[in-house]
Amino acid sequence: MASYYPESKVEVHGLDAKHYDALLNVLTFGSYSLFIKKAVRLMKINPEDRILDLGAGTGRNACLMHKYLSPTGEIVGVDISEEMISQFKKRCADFSNTKIFNQRIDQPLPYNGEFNKVFISFVLHGFPQKVREQIIDNAFNALDRGGDFLILDYSEFSLSDMPFYLRTIFKFIECPYAFDFIERDWKTILRNHGFGSFKTYNFFKGYIRLLIGRKTSQ
Repeated sequence: MASYYPESKVEVHGLDAKHYDALLNVLTFGSYSLFIKKAVRLMKINPEDRILDLGAGTGRNACLMHKYLSPTGEIVGVDISEEMISQFKKRCADFSNTKIFNQRIDQPLPYNGEFNKVFISFVLHGFPQKVREQIIDNAFNALDRGGDFLILDYSEFSLSDMPFYLRTIFKFIECPYAFDFIERDWKTILRNHGFGSFKTYNFFKGYIRLLIGRKTSQ
């Protein structure tokens, strides 16, 4: 399947999609599992939350989020990779309140004020800026007023200030869009799209963070 953004590395297909979780474990030296569990705890999920998971992937994150939900809560995932969607469905097969749809997150989505939380994990950095802002608008439209947009991704930093070995890894694994992503002021960008009351939680020496912005306007 052809990618919509050939330079991006967040559109995952084929063998990479089939072994995606294993690849993440290797790239993070086995620390990804503990890290994502901590990030999900910091989301402060309420039992009755409705959560939209953008670029939901294999369902690994959805399963962690589901542990905090009651039967009246819900997770709706969207992804474009059939391989990822297949894994999501298998992993979440026992959860009647967790589902996934094949939808592009860079196009307007059919949701309007239906969710308490919108979550996106290591996806936003993999698009051009205009596309990122469409995704932010999608999150805004999907959220009820007072809902939270949770972005788990790279933080803002200077690549030249990174230790050499980390800089080398970053250059090897990341797409060109990521180099632009880390230089932007994301709180200001989100504020311009109707979000505020920010909270941040940093990981991996501050190079990764969970940024939470609350929908403050209609």
